[in-house]
Amino acid sequence: MNLLGDPLFNILGPTAASTTPEDLEIIAAAEAEYNLDDPLPVRYVKWASAFVTGDFGVQFSSDGQPPVSDLIKERLPRTLMLLIMAQTMAIMVAVPWALLAASKADKAVDKISTITAFLFIAVPNVGLAVILKYLFALKFSIFPLIYNASDPFWSRVWQMMLPAISLALPAAAIYQRLLRTDLITTLQEDYILTARSKGVSKRNVLFKHALRPSLFSFITIVGITTGALLGGSLIVEQVFIIPGLGSAIVEAILREDFPVVLAIVMIVTAAFVMINIIVDLIYSLIDPRVRTE
Repeated sequence: MNLLGDPLFNILGPTAASTTPEDLEIIAAAEAEYNLDDPLPVRYVKWASAFVTGDFGVQFSSDGQPPVSDLIKERLPRTLMLLIMAQTMAIMVAVPWALLAASKADKAVDKISTITAFLFIAVPNVGLAVILKYLFALKFSIFPLIYNASDPFWSRVWQMMLPAISLALPAAAIYQRLLRTDLITTLQEDYILTARSKGVSKRNVLFKHALRPSLFSFITIVGITTGALLGGSLIVEQVFIIPGLGSAIVEAILREDFPVVLAIVMIVTAAFVMINIIVDLIYSLIDPRVRTE
């Protein structure tokens, strides 16, 4: 970020390039106020120390330099809403899809499922978002073209459907491929064969005996993919004109607004770490043996 330009231009405008004595005094005062006269490592330590106390600094590219926290409070709920909807959709599609494919392994249904999954994996989020927006918003007018933050909650949920689907389908395909493989492996275990020999129905074997032990890798990839979904949301929010964290960080990078970029990156990083901690806790709920290891 520091290689992109001088943040003083965002703070002071043309005054930052002036050499008049009066303007030089203004420049010096601004450098001292925003710690821009310190070496980069010192500036970072000061920023990080303030960040952990909840002080994210001020926006360099906005008139009056409002607090970055104001922007985060405004944009974060929209991005969270998009991510929660996308992950929920992906999981709801992937689990039954994987169960169906595993129960019909190497048959026509499984082969068609495999081709479909690889197609969704191959299509980038931005390409899928553009296709869905053209078909279901522009051509058939089923969904709204843009997001309106002032609309009622359920209207905003409806407006988020296409963006969420754009993120969810590629993720669901990844989840399905992994869970299907683990289910097929689990179905070869001795206790599964024993259950089948005792007359347990194939449906009960899948849901009651095979699914739970097969969820470890699935849960891991769901946690890791959350970070990828955050990256995908940067573009999807731009396509559907959603004023979330994704669009905020893109705007901040283009405007060289250092504090906004730093704050969003740190928040996303912290969220990714927390998600992986939660994944570890879920492991112990699925398999009590993990607690004793």
